[in-house]
Amino acid sequence: VFLSIFYSLVFAFGLVGNMLVVLALTNSRKPKSITDIYLLNLALSDLLFVATLPFWTHYMISEEGFHNAVCKLTTAFFFIGFFGGIFFITIISIDRYLAIVLAANSMNNRTVQHGVTISLSVWAAAIFVATPQFMFTKQTENECLGDYPEVLQEIWPVLRNVEANFLGFLLPLLIMSYCYFRIIRTLFTCKNQKKAKAIKLIFLVVIVFFLFWTPYNVMIFLETLKLYDFFPSCDTRRDIKLALSVTETLALSHCCLNPLIYAFAGEKFRRYLYHLYGKCLAIFCGRPVHVSFSPSESQRSRQGSVLSSNF
Repeated sequence: VFLSIFYSLVFAFGLVGNMLVVLALTNSRKPKSITDIYLLNLALSDLLFVATLPFWTHYMISEEGFHNAVCKLTTAFFFIGFFGGIFFITIISIDRYLAIVLAANSMNNRTVQHGVTISLSVWAAAIFVATPQFMFTKQTENECLGDYPEVLQEIWPVLRNVEANFLGFLLPLLIMSYCYFRIIRTLFTCKNQKKAKAIKLIFLVVIVFFLFWTPYNVMIFLETLKLYDFFPSCDTRRDIKLALSVTETLALSHCCLNPLIYAFAGEKFRRYLYHLYGKCLAIFCGRPVHVSFSPSESQRSRQGSVLSSNF
């Protein structure tokens, strides 16, 4: 019951937050940047991810299982959204590194066209990496589980867990840590009023990612050890299964925070949001309504600094 309630809350907050990001970015007439392209795709990944939660909620509280096609599609969308979200978070950190640390060399490459090409490549990579997670999934009796060929029954679950640990956590965390470490070093050498805010946001991004995803990945690793009979005790095996479910719910909720720490925290995106708010008011009021940014923020945003567009 707790998991079904939690999934419903994550679905509600994740849907609203990420839909706001998509609507704000797609309804603004202002020229888009490569950062906007990545933020849009991150929101789409999270939406694909949270769209599966009502199905999992129904699966948990209902005695009836899925139709086999629904089981496979739900699992596929879940893992594509899962890896897509992680990969786009990593790409955003690399893009910020290029924009701030290698600003002079990367200026010509950080175009919207490059952003679209890279985003398509990331989606292709997410589908490729997610495929081993769902390719053998099928509905068996009342459970939507992996049904592996006999020759793969022992090795495939291990490979799935190793892939999730390495490509879904360790590698992205290492890349993010390196990029943001170099960004902080660069910011300390420059004189900019926004650098303190940018540094705080960097720490927030890394700490939130670490806190939300580390427990789940530790439990995935312990689950892998369990497959090799490192934990013969039935009580220990039961505790690992329970802890895996609890830490998974914590990791799932990260998609609700992505709009806050990647989009809403940026001045440029808040201008998009004000524009969307003005359009909604115009629709409800039946006449054009002008909604402007606050004078202080508008003045700061016109500085056109790299920090404004990336943090």
